[in-house]
Amino acid sequence: MIEPMGNQYIVARQVYSKNAFDEEHKKMQRYHKTILDHFRICCRCSSQKFKKIALSLFPIASWLPAYHLKEWLLSDIVSGISTGLVSVLQGMAFALLVDVPPLYGLYAAFYPVIVYFFFGTSRHISIGPFPILSTMVGAVVIKSGSTTDSEKIMAAASITVLVGIFQLALGLLQIGFIVIYLSEALISGFTTAAAIQVLVSQLKFILQLTVPSFTDPFSIFKVLESIFTQIKKTNIADLVTALIILIIVFIVKEINQRFKHKLPVPIPIELIMTVIAAGVSYGFDFKTRFNVAVVGKMESGFRLPSSPSMKIWLDNIGDAFSIAVVGFAVAFSVASVYSIKHDYHLSGNQELIAFGLGNIVGGLFKGFASSTSLSRSGVQESTGGKTQIAGLLSAIIVLIVIVAIGFLLEPLQKSVLAALALGNLKGMLMQFTEVRRLWRKDKYDCVIWIFTFLATIILGLGLGIAAGIVFQLLTIVFRTQFPKCSMLANVGRSDIYKNRNDFPEIYEPEGVKIFKCSSPIYFANIGFFKRKLIKAVGFKPARILRKRNIALKKIRKLEKKGQLQITPKGFIYTAGHIKDSDDELDNNRVEELDQPIQTTDLPFQIDWNAGLPLNIEVPKINLHSLILDFSCVSFIDTSSMRGLKSILQGFLRINVDVYIVGTDDDLVEKLERCGFFDQEVQSSIFFLTIHDAILHIWMKKNYIISKYNHNQEKEMKVDFTINTNGGLRNRDCQVPVETKL
Repeated sequence: MIEPMGNQYIVARQVYSKNAFDEEHKKMQRYHKTILDHFRICCRCSSQKFKKIALSLFPIASWLPAYHLKEWLLSDIVSGISTGLVSVLQGMAFALLVDVPPLYGLYAAFYPVIVYFFFGTSRHISIGPFPILSTMVGAVVIKSGSTTDSEKIMAAASITVLVGIFQLALGLLQIGFIVIYLSEALISGFTTAAAIQVLVSQLKFILQLTVPSFTDPFSIFKVLESIFTQIKKTNIADLVTALIILIIVFIVKEINQRFKHKLPVPIPIELIMTVIAAGVSYGFDFKTRFNVAVVGKMESGFRLPSSPSMKIWLDNIGDAFSIAVVGFAVAFSVASVYSIKHDYHLSGNQELIAFGLGNIVGGLFKGFASSTSLSRSGVQESTGGKTQIAGLLSAIIVLIVIVAIGFLLEPLQKSVLAALALGNLKGMLMQFTEVRRLWRKDKYDCVIWIFTFLATIILGLGLGIAAGIVFQLLTIVFRTQFPKCSMLANVGRSDIYKNRNDFPEIYEPEGVKIFKCSSPIYFANIGFFKRKLIKAVGFKPARILRKRNIALKKIRKLEKKGQLQITPKGFIYTAGHIKDSDDELDNNRVEELDQPIQTTDLPFQIDWNAGLPLNIEVPKINLHSLILDFSCVSFIDTSSMRGLKSILQGFLRINVDVYIVGTDDDLVEKLERCGFFDQEVQSSIFFLTIHDAILHIWMKKNYIISKYNHNQEKEMKVDFTINTNGGLRNRDCQVPVETKL
């Protein structure tokens, strides 16, 4: 019964062990579905299920019929045109990262958008080239040893098809949850390092230097070494142009960011600078006058599809999988932000299918891997985009450039495209500030960020993210292998128990220790758990047990020889001394010393904390009850059960009662299935709460003391106060105890 009294409450109930609670409150028998049941449901056919599958595979069938033509169309048109212009420029700029002609960046900005329109579930992200992904594809192109443009195009297209196959397979197998293994700290550290890789890779276009391609670890340092040794050959015209554009782009992007709530649409600085740069280059003929590198011939129209290279696939399977995971993780994280903001459902598995199909189609038609760009998606959403109609219109803008007006961009300097690519890295490079924030909030996440960043810089993009994922998983092992363990005490003389080191006024029952473990218990941390527990109680149960068994053997030997007399005041020892050989004999029989203490054959009871016969010493302990708080223990594996049982047996064999509280029912059932319980370790040690266990201990000790006083015909008063209300009865001891607040 619960009685509310203002901001307080009074609970009146009996003390519950788990067994007592189960007897009084019978659990309902629930049927748990087996793997076969799930398989049957999966294979069951119905019209409703077919409709659900069809709508999940083609999300456009859900949102297009509900499209608000009058309210959304104008916003989507404005957004689509703005996003399309940015897509054209970024597609050409990011093509330099792949080391293919800029025209093929337009293909990467066209085909995946069309496919995503039908299969994607996000309404706001802009599909197309992404600088980090383009750099990873470029690394594969370099590794392939391609020298001509046609070979580079084939290598980029082939790896893109394989990336799409991986993403499609993961989506069909419903493995969209794979993104959960890429934490925010890992993605931030990886993209920051990748942004630096992009920066270094674009220096050769800004300075117009011939830099060899490197793909092995430490390649970034080799590229920098090559650049510095050729620094005198820098084309000043390209350098000045790139610096001017970079400065202007950074300034305008900062203005867009600070005044985004006041500006109707972000200033399209990339478009403005491209138009100006192309016009100036065309009017003054920079290519002839200053010997700068330009975009060159932009052939109109599309290329026929071609089959991918099997050799590229076999040589770069690992890189393809890394690109697939990174591309999906970045896109899904951006899409999640907008889905939460605009309140609609996002399917990770369907996103994998959409990106997979988009990359397969794009790769077959000579494009390279696509994901989403943070800046481009920001333009699409901030300019009023409501659905992927805006994405479709942006693809139409790209289409117009491909088939009609691409020739206008032919005189554009490559250093301009490189500067525009670097201008989109500002947000990623600013992620360095995350280190300080993460250090204050979570040092593990901070270490993950730093490790992933350094691994990506040193090992490269593919190996870097793989090393980051492995290290991140290891930190999870570290967190659980060395969990935070604490000793609890009563706070406020109530049923609340907290870390005794955190509060000045606490109450600890005499002879009782409460130990809390804050992680699962498994094979890797059972030893740590045992060490922490022994340190908390202040003694090793095995050592106490062996000392007592040694003492017991000596007492039996003395009593058998008649050299030991028992009086009401204690032991009287009548012999000379004990031989050392007796100790040596006992110490050599370790297995026997580890067995439970048997005193039933003695005509007296031994108080191990009282005085023993001469020369017999046993460490005294003031602990009679140990409570283990397992409320944070989500599971115990079979490997650690033996170690846990050994720990419990050690305490029980030296007459320290052990109670386990806060466990989940499933955990207790698992222990029962694994044969954890026996005559020593019984299921009756489980209690619902710490307070239930404390009350049970007090009632049990009061019952023992009362029984002892009755037998000795002495009067002994035991006075204690418990912060609860009402009469309590212990089911195990059946001792009525009156308590009061």
